[in-house]
Formats: sequence, structure tokens, C-alpha cells
Amino acid sequence: MIIESGQIEDEKIGLNEKLSSVPTNPGVYLHKDKNGKIIYVGKAKNLRNRVRSYFQQGRPMDAKTKALVSKIDDFEVIVVDSEAEAFILEDTLIKKHKPKYNILLRDDKSYPYVRVTKEDYPRLFPTRKLIRDGSRYFGPFTDVGHLKRILRVIRSLFMLRSCDYNLSDENVANKKYKICLDYHIKKCEGPCEGYISKEKYNENIEKSIRILNGKTKEIEKELLEKMQELSENMKFEEASIIKSRYLVLKDYLEHQKLVSPDLVDRDIFGLARIDNSACTLVFKVRDGKLTGKRHFIIQSAKEANDEELIQTTMEKWYMETDFIPKEIFLPVIPEQIEFITDWLRQKSEHAIEILVPKIGEKKKLVNLATANAEFMLRDYNLAMMKREQSVPRTVQALQRDLRLPKLPVRIECFDNSHFQGSELVSSCVVFVDGKPCKQDYRKFKIETVEKNDDFAAMREVVGRRYRRLIEEKGALPDLIIIDGGKGQLSGAVDVLKELGLSDKIVIIGLAKRLEEVFFPGKSESIMLPKTSSSLKLIQQVRDEAHRFAITFHRQLRDKRTFQTELTKISGIGKMKAQKLLIELGSVENIRNSEFEKLVDLVGEKSALALKEYFKNNQIDTSSLIL
Repeated sequence: MIIESGQIEDEKIGLNEKLSSVPTNPGVYLHKDKNGKIIYVGKAKNLRNRVRSYFQQGRPMDAKTKALVSKIDDFEVIVVDSEAEAFILEDTLIKKHKPKYNILLRDDKSYPYVRVTKEDYPRLFPTRKLIRDGSRYFGPFTDVGHLKRILRVIRSLFMLRSCDYNLSDENVANKKYKICLDYHIKKCEGPCEGYISKEKYNENIEKSIRILNGKTKEIEKELLEKMQELSENMKFEEASIIKSRYLVLKDYLEHQKLVSPDLVDRDIFGLARIDNSACTLVFKVRDGKLTGKRHFIIQSAKEANDEELIQTTMEKWYMETDFIPKEIFLPVIPEQIEFITDWLRQKSEHAIEILVPKIGEKKKLVNLATANAEFMLRDYNLAMMKREQSVPRTVQALQRDLRLPKLPVRIECFDNSHFQGSELVSSCVVFVDGKPCKQDYRKFKIETVEKNDDFAAMREVVGRRYRRLIEEKGALPDLIIIDGGKGQLSGAVDVLKELGLSDKIVIIGLAKRLEEVFFPGKSESIMLPKTSSSLKLIQQVRDEAHRFAITFHRQLRDKRTFQTELTKISGIGKMKAQKLLIELGSVENIRNSEFEKLVDLVGEKSALALKEYFKNNQIDTSSLIL
């Protein structure tokens, strides 16, 4: 495209005018390319100063920022009231749009949290799904064994309820619920019948939260003092109970490593790089003891500087955790240190000291975190190398023949099935490393399409599948196969665009007649050689999706036929129908059975009803055979 010089001047003037009108409030800015696509999302305490800094001549920039600025064609700003709101909005927009130039941290797993519900008598249990209903979450716990130990300790110490009763003050006062076995075996104090007051129960919840946050010193001291007090008052049986709880807590604490003699709360960050990848890691130190750690893998990190990597890690870590210690040790100072400090102070409601230790024990702690980050990164790279080497040749051939950007390690295929527009269903089958992964198969009843419309059905099922995966942070496929031609493929592509996944996942359509492979936006199909291993893999995946859909459809059809034909006979309910089919094998055999045999099975009245029905009606018995 040829652009006249006057055009360029007009564009520069327009951008400068827009820059001068940017407010000085805190907020979020979105950089866009010439196609209007969001390529970077950032936040700022002063939007005008931050956005204008990208366009200042002579400003030193790293390679990534130079590449970003060269692609910026427009920008948009969103004003918020505080730094905390800016952090939350930025995080939401990055997750939604996945901009090209934002650093995306990966930890390859969905880690569990401990949820404390917002109820009169709160429940405490592990979960991987965050529901923002006022509940509090603690974690994430990267070591599931540690999570189980800490929950055992909490339940031993405080005997919290494990039921899911709606224990409101009114329900407890009205004796709506009865105590269960947990009360009798000393695992619960019976809040359902008011055997423990609401105030005392919630006091135990708050103590449990202190343990979840690693604050065990005060609880240990309280138990010891209580035990001594009971002993002095000659209440030896009660003192023995407190002693057993004290020993449980001591045993748990002995499994934690002491890393700092000054018994303070700290988060210690480390950073390691190998070639084009990087790993950041955070140690959770509470009361001087290491209570947990978490690492993040950053791919394509070569163009990002250390300050940006550490800042992104801090933002992600403190967005997901509620407890913020007073001391934070870093290997380098983040780019927006003032912004982060203000945000953490506002969130924690106490002073925060962020520093980069240069010498002494504190420096050794940062070095220890860095060494662990390097170990994690080497282990990750080795695992990826082994995985690539272990990928079957058919998967490698599929990548080569379709010119895919990465190995299609995880493939998902969709197919629809129906009978004359009825019982419309869809299937999703999953292949990992070229083999079926049946625990990940999913089947769908079509809910929004009333007639035989394969295109609309495909849009619905693809949308339901990937909305849920996004919500649950599930593993996304490397390749999606749509069993159908351009129409079904187009519908699925539209849904992926709505979800922001069209640039993340390759999708193809497979037409049944000539086994043609269609790519979105391309009119010409690809014809793979009939004998190629890549085509055979695609056919295997497609045939499995077809089989799974047909099986589900037949189950629904058989169930419907069973319920609307045999069971509509007067006097024949579901139980009698099942008994007849089990004993006689099919409806045809029931029709031809002796009257006496039917009497023995279902009684004289029902037997008469059967004979009368078969005499006056013809029913389809083909699908009613056991």
C-alpha cells in the first residue's frame, strides 16, 4: 500500500492530539495494531505520563519495547479510581485478550486452594475452582501433600464441620438439622444443634486461617498455656485432650524447614534464565520457616528484561494470595516499584518493605530462591525435550503435512449426530500423543437448536466446550478437528474468535466425501495422500468422534423409545418393563410369550394388559433388545 507523506503527517497529528488529551488519573491503557487488535495491556498511576513515554524520541528502550512501539497504531485508556482497581482490570483484560507483547506466566498446573465460605458457620475445604461469592481463599498450594497435612492439623485442633448444611442462625435455633457421626467420634463440636456457639465456632475459624497463613506461633503458645492452666486446676482429662492437639501442631511444625533465625514473615523471589526461557520462583517464609513455594515458567523471555519478569511475577502472585508479608526480597527492583508498593500497602493495610539484598544472610536467601528457580527451569526444559522426542511419528507427520506452528500433541474433534432432527447430540473426543484420552471425552445434548441445523449445533457445542475450559483453566488443544465442511468450520471459527482463541488454536474441517482438509479463510482444500500416516491419524480421530456421538444418540433414542412405547402400556411401569426385558430378552419375545409365563413375571392383570396391547398395536421392537 502506498501512503502519501501528507497522510503520515495527518496520522501523527491525530496521535499527538490524542496523547495530549489522556487524563492523569490511574488506569489501564490498551495498545492496538493497524487492524485494531489489542497487542499490549498496561497500567499506570498517571496514564498521561505512562502512555506518552512510549512515543518520546530518544527514550532508551529494550528490544521488546521497540518492537511493540513499531506496531502501535492506536491506543485506548480506561480510567479507574485506585491502583488496586487498575491491577484487577489489567489482569482481567490480559486474561481475556492474551496480548502478544504481554508476558504470560505458566505454571502448567491448576493448584488447589483452601476455601473458607461466607456463612454464619463457615466451612473450610480444598478446591481448585474460585467462586467470588465472598468466600476467602488461601493458597495456592503447590504441594498437595502439605495441603492434606495442614487440613488434618486444622481439623484435629478445631473440629470444624464437614457437612454442607445451611447452618443459619434461624435453622440452628429451629433444630432443623441433627448431629451426625462426626460429633460422636469427636470430629465436630455439633454447631448444627447449637452445641458450640457461633462466636466460639468463628473464633476457631479465625485460628484456622492463622495456621493457613503460616502464623502458628501464637496458637502454639495458647495451647501450651491452656494445657498448663487445666493441669493446675486438676482437670487432667481436659488437659490431656489439649496436649494431644498441641503435639499434633508440634509434629506439623517439625516438618517445616527453618530458613531464617529472626522468625519474621517474608516472600523471597528468585529468577533464572536458560537460553530463551526463564523461571521465576517465590518462597513463602512465615515465622522464619519455609511454608511453601511456587514457580512460573516464561517462554520466549529473551527480549524481556529481569525487572519486567519480576514485576509480572509479583503482580500474579499477589493477585492470587491474600496474605502479604511486611518484607519482600527481590533479585532486582521492578519497573513500576512505586505503583506496586502503593498497591500492596493498600491491599495489606500495613507498611511494606521491598528490597534487593546485597550482602549477608538476606542475600543468601535470594540466591537460594534463584538456585531453586534454575533447577525448576532445567527440569522443565528436560521434560519438554523428552516429550518432544517421545511424540509418535504420526503426530510429527501431521505437523509437517499441515504445516502447523507446533506439534499437535493434544487434538480435540467434534461431531454431531441425530435421527431426522430428533435427539440432536454432539461429541468431543480427545487424543493425546496420537492416542485416545477417554477420560477427557465429553458428550453434549444440544440445548439451543430445535431443528436439524448442524451449523448452529456446532457453534453451540464448541462454545460450551471452550468457555468451560477457560473458566476452569483447563488444557487447551493444539488442534481442533471439525467433522464437516466449510459451514460447520465457519461456525466453530466464529465462536473461537468471540472467546479470543482464534490465534491460539489451529482449527480445521474434514469433509467426509473426499477426505478434504479445510483451513479457515482458505477456499482451496488440502488433499493428503491416501496412504499418509497423518491422514490416517485424522481419520482415526474423526471416526472415534463419530462412534462416540452415535453411541450417545442411540442411548438417548433407546431410552426415549423404552419410555414412550413399552411403559405407556397400562399397568406396566419402568420396573416391570425392565424385569420383562431381563427375563425374556426383547419385546418380540414378550409378545410371543405364553400368557402363563407373563402372569408369573408381572401378575395376571398386567399380563392381560400386555396381551391386549400387542393384539391392537404394532410397536417398534428393534431398539428394545437386551
